[in-house]
Amino acid sequence: MIIERSSQLPADPSAVFDWFSRPGAIVRLLPPWLPLKAIREAASLEDGTAVLGIPGGLRWVAKHQHLEFSQNRQFVDQLEPEGLRGLPTRAIKWKHEHFFEPAGTAATTVSDRIESNVPRRRIEQMLVYRHRQLAADFAAHRSAAEAGMAPQVIAVTGSSGLVGEALCAFLSTGGHRVIKLVRHAPASPDERRWDPDNPAENLLEGCDSVIHLAGASIFGRFTQEHRQAVLKSRIGPTRSLALLASRSGVSTFVSASAIGIYGASTGPEAVEESDAEPAQSRDFLVEVVQGWEEAARAAGPDLRSVQIRTGVVLTPKGGMLAVLRPLFAAGVGGKLGSGQQRLSWIGLDDLLDIYLRALWDGQLSGPVNAVAPHMASNAEFTNALAHALKRPAVIPVPEAAPKVLLGSEGARLLALADQWVIPRKLLDAGHVFRNERIEAELAHSLGAR
Repeated sequence: MIIERSSQLPADPSAVFDWFSRPGAIVRLLPPWLPLKAIREAASLEDGTAVLGIPGGLRWVAKHQHLEFSQNRQFVDQLEPEGLRGLPTRAIKWKHEHFFEPAGTAATTVSDRIESNVPRRRIEQMLVYRHRQLAADFAAHRSAAEAGMAPQVIAVTGSSGLVGEALCAFLSTGGHRVIKLVRHAPASPDERRWDPDNPAENLLEGCDSVIHLAGASIFGRFTQEHRQAVLKSRIGPTRSLALLASRSGVSTFVSASAIGIYGASTGPEAVEESDAEPAQSRDFLVEVVQGWEEAARAAGPDLRSVQIRTGVVLTPKGGMLAVLRPLFAAGVGGKLGSGQQRLSWIGLDDLLDIYLRALWDGQLSGPVNAVAPHMASNAEFTNALAHALKRPAVIPVPEAAPKVLLGSEGARLLALADQWVIPRKLLDAGHVFRNERIEAELAHSLGAR
């Protein structure tokens, strides 16, 4: 069985081919609903080998075919008879041909041709996703280039996390060099060891910008130990890194933040960045985020500092959607409590675009709400998720249920939060979102369109 798909990109073949040859390409193109993880990318599109991880310890090993390689025109990867390591079978066949043809001035027709015995629908879903993802990534980087952004050297903390892994791949395929600040011995020239409490003076040498994502997970029971871990991982390290950035000639310091600064309940009206005080009452997360943002601004006016106040990130790779997806897929999902609590969310790819914009848009500074323009109630989210998975959602979850896992405070601040947040700065800047509504985002990330 042979399946083909083509689309056009507004770039010449060499530029598109370069995108595929850079670190992170396979990460950007792997559909998030598939149980696959990039273990090793091919070092060369001509004759390298890519390795993907599959649950159960299996490995998908694909070899690039030297004899079918043509610079800027085509490359081919193939699962060979022993390529699916861990299974005593040679039944699965896979050959993937990638073609790049000129399509007029500064345009390329990108084509995929897959010969396989994997079910047709699965391959078609994957190809639709790949072409949509490729076009959207090119559009984001084109906007940055048109605004004057040249290739940068960008230091990133938290690079192994859910957002960090995707962001590093997004930046590197866009032509930027990513320096991962890690807490273990460096494994490559693009890693540097970072002591969060006492960063080395030369840590950011040669870096143009810093994106600071690292911090202990907020998810969990709010015990004294958990509270201290959340605070300790954010306040001190963020301040130290911001001050170092200002001394190192870095132009922009972008730090993760959260809409938790507005409180677990924002009240009847939408809040935006200019609302300096939480809408209702102070709580632990309000205090954490306020301290976190103050630390990010420690360098003062000498360094442009942007704090990305992130809403609930939606991706089946992790977070809330990863927890709920198997329940809904099994037909046992439903709204939480009344379903009226409001969800200010953001798709993972839209979040990456916002981080990129924070690097190139010199008019952005201070807090920036990273949420979609249209919030959704829990009931609306539930219905959209059920529709995307083609399953019913008729089993409501009592409000007491999250308390079993998170405790009373954790449930109130996380699972039962009622937040209506508007991305005012981004809207005023004319920012274009990939998916503005929950239905479109879930269809994209779950392969339902």
